[in-house]
Amino acid sequence: MSLTEARFHDLVDATQQALEDIFDESDLDLDLENSAGVLTVKFENGTQLIISRQEPLRQLWLAARSGGFHFDYDEESKKWMCDTTDELLGEMLARITQEQAGVELDFEEI
Repeated sequence: MSLTEARFHDLVDATQQALEDIFDESDLDLDLENSAGVLTVKFENGTQLIISRQEPLRQLWLAARSGGFHFDYDEESKKWMCDTTDELLGEMLARITQEQAGVELDFEEI
């Protein structure tokens, strides 16, 4: 837990805003809701992604149809990395968005 609380919140805020921008700029028919540190993406087919901050653990959590995933911020790569698979958040989101919504989006900047 090397992140300070303030840095953690700044990183999560920036990540969630970048995700909102990517989804807003896509041609997908979806609903976005960002409330109390939880970003919910509801796809047209009824599936959803939930990206939430877990302050005590300094983690970003992703809930998807395929399961729940926990991400730690890697200072070296400046990216969120899954704590069990080492998959980057952007890579996982690209795969999961393809699985759930049938569309490819570029999450390279995440």
